[in-house]
Amino acid sequence: MHFYQTERIALFIDGVNLYATAKSLEFDIDYKRLLMLFGQRAQLVRAFYYTALADDQEYSSIRPLIDWLGYNGFSVVTKPLKEFTDASGRRKVKGNMDIELAVDAIQLSEKLDHIVLFSGDGDFRSLVADLQQRGKRVSVVSTLQSNPPMVADELRRQADQFIDLADLEPIICREAPAPRTVRARPARAITHDIADDEI
Repeated sequence: MHFYQTERIALFIDGVNLYATAKSLEFDIDYKRLLMLFGQRAQLVRAFYYTALADDQEYSSIRPLIDWLGYNGFSVVTKPLKEFTDASGRRKVKGNMDIELAVDAIQLSEKLDHIVLFSGDGDFRSLVADLQQRGKRVSVVSTLQSNPPMVADELRRQADQFIDLADLEPIICREAPAPRTVRARPARAITHDIADDEI
């Protein structure tokens, strides 16, 4: 992973894609560590997280993460999921954020030297090419370690730098909380301690 300390960078995270990539590698991302990692290597200007949310649900399993990100240094961009029925009558849900991510990356690119894209979606190849034509370096973060690989070959080839999420695991993996062990003191000892204090 190569960055220059003087580079102005921004992270553009395709939330659904990154979640699927981390799940395929069987680890949870600690987003605080993720910010620190890139903030230590360059001048981190902004970190965007894109995801679609179910509009009609009072509680979504992703809501706590979205709230946390919004209060901890990320610019969260959401839109409602769209439901539709396909030709065979099956109910489907769609929540693609590609356009929003691409527009933001292009608009912000004039203030950046390096764009870091967290996605393996091949649809972003033309975005990467456009940013490179504007004189920007582009890194793509996904993985080749899953079966099948989560990154499209054409996207990986287009990027100036490919960063395998599996290589970042030791740094950005969220640790499971250590099990708490509570030692119960024997009742007699507790009674004895109280008795000693009273004397």
